Formats: sequence, structure tokens, C-alpha cells
Amino acid sequence: MDQLLQHALNAMILGGTYALLGIGLTLIFGIMRVVNFTHGELYAFGAYMMYMWVMLIGANFVVSIALAVALGVLLGAAIEILLLRRLRGADIDTTMLVMIGAWIAMQNTEQLVWTGVAKSIDSPFPSAPLVMGGVSVSWTRLFVFVVAVALIAGTWLLIQKTRLGKAMRATFQDREAAALMGVRIDRVHTATFAIGSGLAAAAGALLGPVFVVYPTIGDLASLKAFAIVILGGLGSIPGATIGGFILAFMEELGAGYISSGYRDAMGFLLIIVILLVKPTGLFARKERIG
Repeated sequence: MDQLLQHALNAMILGGTYALLGIGLTLIFGIMRVVNFTHGELYAFGAYMMYMWVMLIGANFVVSIALAVALGVLLGAAIEILLLRRLRGADIDTTMLVMIGAWIAMQNTEQLVWTGVAKSIDSPFPSAPLVMGGVSVSWTRLFVFVVAVALIAGTWLLIQKTRLGKAMRATFQDREAAALMGVRIDRVHTATFAIGSGLAAAAGALLGPVFVVYPTIGDLASLKAFAIVILGGLGSIPGATIGGFILAFMEELGAGYISSGYRDAMGFLLIIVILLVKPTGLFARKERIG
């Protein structure tokens, strides 16, 4: 039982960052209908920015996370303005090819700037874990979970309670009608891509100190983000959130009770089974985001 509780606790903590990845991707696809192949590189960007601020500049750990997220938002806005805005109205094949090109360019830029050597990020928290009964958790992972949950809640409040969120939901429901009602679609798209990018960068900044950072770290993160969105249902923030936790639980239980080598395979096996039963995902909602 203690072992099961430990795996459940590990999965709960990891699921928060998975949910951030999924929410960012589902926002972008749901509102913009763009398959964002750069999502994993934005995750890697957040991790490298965390390394730069903490290890090279010596900035405060919490401030470094905020700076990494802010830079991720700015990079996302730049990608939307410079690339996607020019492709408005283009067919999906052209858009996908451009985003794949951006993904490759970003990854090779990271390789050039940071080299291929894996880098670690120091954490200011105690190395001794927090022990609760028969389970334990590191203070760094606990901090990551708290920040991830706060960001998930903040994103939900932004979508549901703000004027920007109302414009995003209107654009998701009917782009043409929203434009006729005065919604600036270009601005909504830029804000959507920037927010989604910021969430991906936040996941990278949070997990950077937990794992190591290397140029291809975004590849698996991108696959997981797509898996979470498909699992939860395209366009559903609650679905992406729950899907992130489900994927984390499957990975953790698979690694704990079968083999660590099957950690990633277990999650994708679950997705195949769910898609056979419910192709739209577990929580697909067609009428709105959120």
C-alpha cells in the first residue's frame, strides 16, 4: 500500500506539469485550428531560460520562473505574428509544414547556443525529502506541483472571467460571428498562442530543476502534449487537465509495477484503447473552450 501511495503521489505531482502542456496545446488548436509542432520546443525554451537565469545570472529561483514564463509568452507572440498571421487562410498542410520547419529551426538553435551537453539546474529547497507516513516527496517537486496548480487555476479564471477569455470563447464557438460582433480575431489569436506558449515554457521551467535539460528534451514533451489533448478531447481545458493527470498516473504505475522502460509506452497504450472506444476523447466539448 505504501508503494502504491508513493506512485500515486509522484503521478499527482507530475500530472500538474503535464496538464500545463495539454492546456496550452488545446487552447491553440481549439481557437486557432493550428497544430503547434513548436510546443515541445517552447517547453525546452522555458527549461533553458530557467538554466540561464538561475545558473548563469544567479537570479532568484521564483523570479527566474516568472521570467522564463514571460519570455515564453513573448516568443509565442512573435511566432504567431511573424509566421502564423501571414498564413491566415492557408490550407492546413502549408501551416503544418511551416510549424514543422519552425520546430526544427528552434531545436537546432538550442543545440547551437547551449551545445548538446545536458545541464542541471540547482534548486534552493532542502535535499532531504518531506516524509509523510510511508511516502516521501522532495520539496522541489512539491513546489512544482503547487505552482502548476496555481497556473492551471489562473488559466481557467482568465478563460472564464475576463474580457479576453470571453473573446477567446466566442472565437472558438464561431469565428465569423465573433468578428461581426467586434472581436479582434488577430489579437485573440496572438493572445491565445502567447498564453499557450507561456504555459509550455512554465512546464519546462518547473521540470528543468527536477530533470536535466538538453536540446531534444522538447520532443517527448511535444508527444505527451499531443497525447494529453487527444486523451482529454480537443478544445476542452478540463479534459486537458484531467488527461494530464491520467497520463502521469499510467506512466508512474507502468514504471513501478511493470518496468521503467515501459513508462512512456503505458500512457500511449492507454490512449490507443481510449481512442478505439471513444475517438473524440474522454471530455470533448464542441461548443466552447473550458
